[in-house]
Amino acid sequence: MPELSLLFLLFLFFFPLFSSSDDHKYSITIKKDDYNSFVYAGCSLKYTPGSPYQLNVESLLTSLANAADYYTYANFTSSTASAAAPAYGLFQCRADLPLSNCFSCIRSALTQLSALCPGAAGATVQLRSCFLRYGNESFLGKPDNTLLYKRCGGAASGGYASDVLGLRDAALGSLTAAGGSYRVGGAGYVQAMAQCVGDLSAEECSDCVESAVVQLKAVCGSAVGADVYLGKCYVQWWSNSGVSSAKHGHVSC
Repeated sequence: MPELSLLFLLFLFFFPLFSSSDDHKYSITIKKDDYNSFVYAGCSLKYTPGSPYQLNVESLLTSLANAADYYTYANFTSSTASAAAPAYGLFQCRADLPLSNCFSCIRSALTQLSALCPGAAGATVQLRSCFLRYGNESFLGKPDNTLLYKRCGGAASGGYASDVLGLRDAALGSLTAAGGSYRVGGAGYVQAMAQCVGDLSAEECSDCVESAVVQLKAVCGSAVGADVYLGKCYVQWWSNSGVSSAKHGHVSC
């Protein structure tokens, strides 16, 4: 993200995606109170208080908040206060969740944004089931396969390693073979999920998911479960088997 100063590391220690308890099992079902849990945030330098750009940002965020009542994805460009200082933004929620969850998640993201990035000229907040992004340079409709954040589970060991990693590869392969911006797949007791931002074309989405899978394998190796977030898509995989008792660590980029 050109306009961000990549301060993603500041807040990675809150609301972990993976439990650190030894007996944790991955599950396709996320508790309702986990939908809005924090993943990462990034903030740019601050805008000038009272500037036309601030007014455009405020108008933009209001539009995004209102749209979450009706859509799981929306983007806006706000230039009402000044056409010379437009603000660009979008939000997206997990496509399989009802609108009520989307609205709640985006409201939570806005609260996090206000607390973590006050007065920022550009910012991103990623929660478990939604994300929100805005900035002063247009990123709408532009592919971005940059790795922004990763979280890797504990390493698989023994005979279990080849078993679960083989299933992982099959599950992730089902994601790259699938179409659409929201994709689910699985193999045996391993499940996987991917989603692209709604401003990507079908070809760009497939390219992003393929890149995410490659980067997931590279950065998380033999981990039992992993999440990787790229600029315009994310990929997750987890095991529903009780075979592994590996701790799920946290690794940040």
